[in-house]
Amino acid sequence: MSSDSPGSGPFTISDLAAEFDVSARTIRFYEEKGLLAPRRTRGNQRIYSRRDRARLRLILRGKRFGYRLDEIAEMIGFDEGDPDEAAQIRKSLAYGERKLEELRERMRELKLMEEDLQAVAAKLRRRLAQLEKGES
Repeated sequence: MSSDSPGSGPFTISDLAAEFDVSARTIRFYEEKGLLAPRRTRGNQRIYSRRDRARLRLILRGKRFGYRLDEIAEMIGFDEGDPDEAAQIRKSLAYGERKLEELRERMRELKLMEEDLQAVAAKLRRRLAQLEKGES
C-alpha cells in the first residue's frame, strides 16, 4: 500500500512493522494504549499516515530510553486535542532530566560495585598466590 519512498505514506501495519523491526502486535498494543490512531478502510484495515509513522518512531525511541508509556504519551502530546508545543517541550525536558539523574545514580552504583569487585578480586589473587607458594 505504501509507495517506494519510505516517508510518503500511507502505510499498512506490515509496512511499519517491517520498517521498525517490531511486531504488528506491538503496533496494535500502542494503538490500544491510545498512542496511535490509524484510519480504517471499509474492510477495517489499519492505514497509518506519516504522522502515525513519526509517532511510532518517537514511541520506540522513548521505550529505548526507558520511558514508561504514560510518560511517552505526555511527551508526544497525545492526551491533548491541540498540544501546546512549548508545554510538550517542557514535559520532555523534565522527563529527560529525571532520566539523566536516574542514569547518573545507576552509574554511581555501578562504579561502587566495580570497586568492590576489584577489591575482592585483589584479595583472591593474593590468597591464591599464597596457596600456590605453599603458604597457609
